[in-house]
Order: sequence, then structure tokens, then C-alpha cells
Amino acid sequence: MSDTPETRKHLSVDDPKTRPIRSYVVRQGRMSPAQERFIAEGMPRWGIDYRRGALDYDTAFGRSAPTILEIGFGMGDTTATIAQARPGDNFLGIEVHGPGVGNLCKLIEERGITNIRVMQHDAFEVVRDMIGENSLAGVHVYFPDPWHKARHNKRRLIQEPFVQQLAQRLTPGGYIHCATDWEDYAVQMLEVLSGEPLLENSADGYAPKPDYRPLTKFENRGLKLGHGVWDLVFRRKA
Repeated sequence: MSDTPETRKHLSVDDPKTRPIRSYVVRQGRMSPAQERFIAEGMPRWGIDYRRGALDYDTAFGRSAPTILEIGFGMGDTTATIAQARPGDNFLGIEVHGPGVGNLCKLIEERGITNIRVMQHDAFEVVRDMIGENSLAGVHVYFPDPWHKARHNKRRLIQEPFVQQLAQRLTPGGYIHCATDWEDYAVQMLEVLSGEPLLENSADGYAPKPDYRPLTKFENRGLKLGHGVWDLVFRRKA
């Protein structure tokens, strides 16, 4: 079967033998001694291993609370800041890159954060195999790789089959919050999210940046240079 948008629509995302093209390339980069140490010491405490079977959030977090999934947390600064500002929510962060995982573990330790759990695995497989339907209060996808070359657009994370999976895993009223600084990706995100029958836009087009999402240093620098940033907040219909 040829790899085209049309054929990908007919691939079953629940079939372990079929999945979209990966939206990332693993570039581990150089980890600092501190990052390596915090992975070694932190993941046994705050890490969750990938396995097939629905994740029990109450057991994983040691409490019952609304759970937010963050896909691709980068170096973890935004995740840590939001988790501290929203202590009543659980945050499950997924990242494939070692330095980011190490840095988030470092932030959790230094700031004494108790409501974050960390996974170093492919987000598609985690969502497919471990996240139960109607179980998430929210999903955060901030500044995913834009794959800005046209021939690479097919690698973008926000595609119809994956958004369908995310929408099914939200509770009624739960939200998907995406942000990007690439305008053509923002257009695609708006189109894909608007096309999902389970979701409705919380705004007329793009949304104002919610107060809980902090500005990153990179984003703040870009805004001062006149670069755009687009937020989208969609909610699952009741």
C-alpha cells in the first residue's frame, strides 16, 4: 500500500502492526552529569514504564485527581511550572529525548513537585495502549516539531487518526490544548481539530493563550521580534 494521506486514513491506529509515520527523530544529544544522575535516581521514583494495559492513574499518582497528558514536554520547564500552578491536577508527561527527561526529573526534585509522572516512550503507543477512553481531563501539545518542509509534513503529530484517539480518551468537557509558532502548522491543526466530530472549538478560530501556559524564553524572544504564536483549545462535546 502506498503511503499517502488517503491510505493512512484507512490504517487502524488500534492495530499494533500499523501506526502513523513517527513524528520525531531520536536525537539524544549530550546529557549533563546532573541529567544522567536525575534520570538514574528520579525515574524509579517518578517514571512509568510502557506496557500494554490501561494505566491506573490513582495508583500511579497515589491519589485520585483529574489527569492531564502532555506530549513532548521538551526540557520540562513548562510542565513543571504548570504542575506547580495547578496542584489539584495530575500531569503525565511523555518525551523521547533523554536530556529532557533528565531535566524534568531534576526540576521535580529541586522544586519538590509531587503531581508529575514521566514516561520516556513513543506517545502514540502510550495513548493507544495505556490511556483508557473517557479518562483524561486534558491533553497538552506545545510546540511539536513542525516538520516545515512540505515533503515532511506527513510526519507532523497532529493528524486526523491521532486526534481521533486523543478525543476518545477525553472525558466530556475535557480539552486538547495545542500551541505552535509555525503558521502553516497552526492552519493544519485548526483544520484537523475542527474536523473531529467529538470536539468543539472553545474560541472563534485560534484561542487566547490560557494563563496557565507560561511563555518560554524562546517564545518570548520570538514575540518581541514579531513572530506569531497560535494557541488552539478544543473541548470534547458533552
